[in-house]
Amino acid sequence: MRRMTSASGFSLLETIVSMGVLTVGMLGGIGVLARGMSYVVSSPGDLIATQKASEAIESVFTARDTRVLTWAQIRNLHGVSGSDGGVFLDGPQSLRTSGIDGLVNTADDGAVEQVVDPGPDNVVGTADDQVIVLNGFTREIEIRDIEPALRQIKVTVKYQQGSTLRQYELITYVSNYV
Repeated sequence: MRRMTSASGFSLLETIVSMGVLTVGMLGGIGVLARGMSYVVSSPGDLIATQKASEAIESVFTARDTRVLTWAQIRNLHGVSGSDGGVFLDGPQSLRTSGIDGLVNTADDGAVEQVVDPGPDNVVGTADDQVIVLNGFTREIEIRDIEPALRQIKVTVKYQQGSTLRQYELITYVSNYV
């Protein structure tokens, strides 16, 4: 009597197919890892962009609430009409410190803003701090009438991260009622 034995194992074809599936999976994983690393690299710039946009909005509300600006002044200098008569400069502007009026993107703005990061000792205010000048950032404030007593404020902050132009936009509304 003859015994039949079954051969077990993988054929060459099955091995090649499984290696192909594994390769495709690994390439997908590497792509996800690379994309994640690009987000990690850009996160400090994203944080600065969100903070600078919020700062601009808050300064407009504070100027309105403290009556530093009148309702007629909460506009762009030229704006849609070409002569809106407000105090905010039109178009993208360098990120500069606020001037005497406490508002950003106005004619009296100061020097280009800087961010101070702690050095290797992780303590701000020591000799090894790193000063980062925000030369590559721009901020644009657009103020448009929605109704006679309501305006839209759109702040757009842009910066270059490697070969990619990153943009953060914040939109809110302001009324003439305090």
